[in-house]
Amino acid sequence: MTGGVDRRPGIPRGERGAITVADRVVAKIASHVAREALSRFPESAGRVPPGHRTPRVATSVRRAPERNTATGDDESAAGRQAIGEVRMRITVELGYPSDIGAQCAAVRREVTERLRTWAGMEVSDFSVSVERLHSEHARHTDQARVR
Repeated sequence: MTGGVDRRPGIPRGERGAITVADRVVAKIASHVAREALSRFPESAGRVPPGHRTPRVATSVRRAPERNTATGDDESAAGRQAIGEVRMRITVELGYPSDIGAQCAAVRREVTERLRTWAGMEVSDFSVSVERLHSEHARHTDQARVR
């Protein structure tokens, strides 16, 4: 009915389309970056058993609303536009004693920055929770449980 009429005159035909990033891709990026951030804290990393080092990530990705880039500076607006918005929860296990607050802040800061850079995603809600603390004293089987 509309034939050759261009519905979006501000966006050239070659630049139209949608980019989506799956939840599992965002979770994989976040897990990798969180593990990398935590490895910078050797006092904690040495106390966590090898099977417990991978952070668990729960994500919910929402596609960003379309914006009309026809007005204003097209290139800078397109460069800043987020592909989507992420709500995320990362669960980690840390060594004890260590600086728990600094480790959680490093995870939050680096994951947010890398998701923005690598995937074009903005983080709207982000929580880092510590599921378990591993003490080197608790690993000895000949000692009683520490209360």
